[in-house]
Amino acid sequence: MHFSPEIEERLARLQEKYNAMGQDMPAYLDGLLYADFLTYWDYIHLDTLLSLQSPKTPFPDEEIFIIYHQITELYFKLSLHECKQIVAAKPLTVDFFTVRLKRINRYFEALTHSFEIMVDGMEKEQFLKFRMSLLPASGFQSGQYRMIEIYASDFINLVAKDKREELRSAPIEDQFEHLYWKSGATELATGKKTLTLKQFEQKYAKTFIELGKSTVDNNFNALLQQFKYEGQATTDLEDELRQLDINVNVNWPLSHYKSAVRYLNREPEEIKATGGTNWQKYLPPRFQKRIFYPSLWNEEQVENWGKSWVEKVLKEI
Repeated sequence: MHFSPEIEERLARLQEKYNAMGQDMPAYLDGLLYADFLTYWDYIHLDTLLSLQSPKTPFPDEEIFIIYHQITELYFKLSLHECKQIVAAKPLTVDFFTVRLKRINRYFEALTHSFEIMVDGMEKEQFLKFRMSLLPASGFQSGQYRMIEIYASDFINLVAKDKREELRSAPIEDQFEHLYWKSGATELATGKKTLTLKQFEQKYAKTFIELGKSTVDNNFNALLQQFKYEGQATTDLEDELRQLDINVNVNWPLSHYKSAVRYLNREPEEIKATGGTNWQKYLPPRFQKRIFYPSLWNEEQVENWGKSWVEKVLKEI
């Protein structure tokens, strides 16, 4: 049998590869000969993926609720994939950093735009019934989302705003005890930690603290400051970081707020979220003043953080 020069060249390269590893190339060629052709459904494990929805109730719209949250976690995984590439890049360049940030921003923009599925995609009465079967689980318990926050900024910027100055020089372990999101997972009546928060801390506290320690010098804010100190041009990078700040700390929580108002706002009193989280205080950005990159915003923008977006959303409801 005659082989083209292209085939012969590739066979020679394969022979070199397997010789270097002490492997027998013909055995690997036998594997190719007997293997079936790859299919789309096998490659992405489609049958397994479509089997991962297990509603707890007979209400049809619960499946929408499950699938949407699974999609959300996959987008978070994509974002974390980019975060890890940025932190691991040696050497890291401004261009590489900027391109990866653009990807993360696209993921969050897709998530925010798709949240209309949650706002308008379920019957309110169905939701208010099946949600009672989900206790004490809550979207609050997304560990991937918290990891994205830790990669994005100095750990102190995630501390509750009334504790930041006091804890600015404190160890990560002490700062962790006062992270902003813990105030949103307290029982409305007693102020004690909800079971939702206790579960969450038990599973992820060690992971969050270790990640916080490992990213002290290479979280996104620290990396920005390093580039600026070196005198590198960071205009495009700063634009993407501002957009990330808005996407994660304003638009994303406001999408949840809009949904919560629709489903949990009922006169004469608010309905508690499934984990007992205080969503009225936890979700609106202006209450938390959570800002990844304070140096990129002026005093007025910080003071009115999220205010215009909140007003816009309320007008739409």
